[in-house]
Amino acid sequence: MTEGDGRHDAGSASATREPGAPRHWRLVRAGRDAVSPSTRQYGARSPRGRRRLAIRWLAVVSGVVVAGICAWLVYGTSLFAVAEVRVQGVRLLSGGEVRQAAAVREGAPLARVDTDEIGRRVGRLVPVERVVVERDWPHAVVIRVTERTGMAAVPSGKSFVIVDRFGVVFDARSRRPRNLPVVELAEPGPEDVTTRDALRVLASLTDELRVVLVKVSAPSPTRITLRLTKGRTVVWGDAEQSRKKAEVATVLLKRPVKVIDVSAPNVVTTR
Repeated sequence: MTEGDGRHDAGSASATREPGAPRHWRLVRAGRDAVSPSTRQYGARSPRGRRRLAIRWLAVVSGVVVAGICAWLVYGTSLFAVAEVRVQGVRLLSGGEVRQAAAVREGAPLARVDTDEIGRRVGRLVPVERVVVERDWPHAVVIRVTERTGMAAVPSGKSFVIVDRFGVVFDARSRRPRNLPVVELAEPGPEDVTTRDALRVLASLTDELRVVLVKVSAPSPTRITLRLTKGRTVVWGDAEQSRKKAEVATVLLKRPVKVIDVSAPNVVTTR
């Protein structure tokens, strides 16, 4: 829009306009920087492109909503609640003892069950060597127990206590188990040096020595002795070089001797 033949821009018109005079405007073309790039890009899209963009945004929002609903159903409701605790692998323990130690609350959301904490609680049961706890969707907790395996029977009064390879006392029997060798120990336990050394000696024995073994006597770590059938004795000494001592003693079993002293395996004596 112009006044007469004069050509003035908006700045000059406002600068020379007298008070009370009417305003005069004209249309000008805006520069590219007057509109943001994202707005230009959206406006440049065809209707089909705009629909596709809208559909993608709708899919993203819908996915977030669905994920939130699923998380709420899993973590915040009883739809996937604990209804069963299954115990596997027990012989010495009962399933009830394991469940009591596990202390899994029925009705709790399965996703919120702390499997590590359950494993720690069950692992405090003495006969348990290892434990694995898993979720079995949609409603079960599975506790897989590996119990300790007896390595020796230790006389305790008129009965026997059973120790595993670590020296842990985990069971008691009124009679000696036939499949376990007897080891005489004053104070069996995993922290007892004599217990650990006696078990090291026991683990090093050859099959020939095991067949004729009656018991292992270990009053101290340096005074370990094997009692064999036919009244024979193997003076072992300490648990060092046990493999070599076992090999030497096995060779000397064929000799008609009553005592084999392998406490110094490089200088063996017999009588």
